[in-house]
Amino acid sequence: MPRRKILWPPILTFLFCLSVAGFSSFVSSTAQVSVAGVPTKSKLTESKPQKPYFDDIGSKNVTAVVGQSALLNCRVKHPGDRTVSWMRKRDLHILTSGIHTYTGDGRFSVRHPEHSDDWDLRIEYVQKRDAGVYECQVNTEPKISLPIMLNVDDPNFLADAQASIVGSPEIHVMKGSTIAITCTVNVYSTPPSSVHWYHGKSVVDFDSPRGGISLETEKTEAGTTSKLLITKALLSDSGNYTCMPSNATPASAAVHVLNGEHPAAMQTSSGQHCIPLVPVCMMVILMVVSS
Repeated sequence: MPRRKILWPPILTFLFCLSVAGFSSFVSSTAQVSVAGVPTKSKLTESKPQKPYFDDIGSKNVTAVVGQSALLNCRVKHPGDRTVSWMRKRDLHILTSGIHTYTGDGRFSVRHPEHSDDWDLRIEYVQKRDAGVYECQVNTEPKISLPIMLNVDDPNFLADAQASIVGSPEIHVMKGSTIAITCTVNVYSTPPSSVHWYHGKSVVDFDSPRGGISLETEKTEAGTTSKLLITKALLSDSGNYTCMPSNATPASAAVHVLNGEHPAAMQTSSGQHCIPLVPVCMMVILMVVSS
């Protein structure tokens, strides 16, 4: 008996094709995710965090004077959950790890302003034995490190090296104006590797949330000039400011931020001092009367 052909109605054929196409699309979309719901390799690559690296802003050759302070700069970008440490290369001694100090020598500490990328090593009352290489390290895999050489000079050798404040050491400014303090260093043969500024006992933080603080440094044959600028002066900006070169005696200036008072001498927004007007007026009156 001959076999009979089964003919599918056109509508059933159309529905069958649709179901096959839908199943293929479903398989294709789910192929991007594993059974456990973990993204595929391509998606993991897209969300991979950035690796830490050093932002070389500071000098890798720092000079300090016996008895003064030294600051070794280390800025780490994208540290994530990694730990930043300081090691003394001479004896492989870990000095700091994170914000903690791991040495019995209280002269060593780490300076890390909150929410900043700076992990600076501070050494108080530097001694000749402190000279050598120090490494800022990040515990990545493999580890990355930034070596910095610390040179220590004898103060007797630099007896004539002196920093000085340009103009009056007493500076009066109005609240909201600009504070400008200029410091010069008369070291010609060996310019200072760095010039740090202090407000009271604290290092001036140029990345503080206050903002508006900047530094202009110029090195010429005549010496080194460092100019500290603080815009929109606040009453809290009053106090003693110290210019501390790495290889010269520091110099200080007292800043008074006034809220409406008018002393005899004021500093303009450009940093220049105004001439007192009252004595000038008296001289003019006397000249007119005598004539």
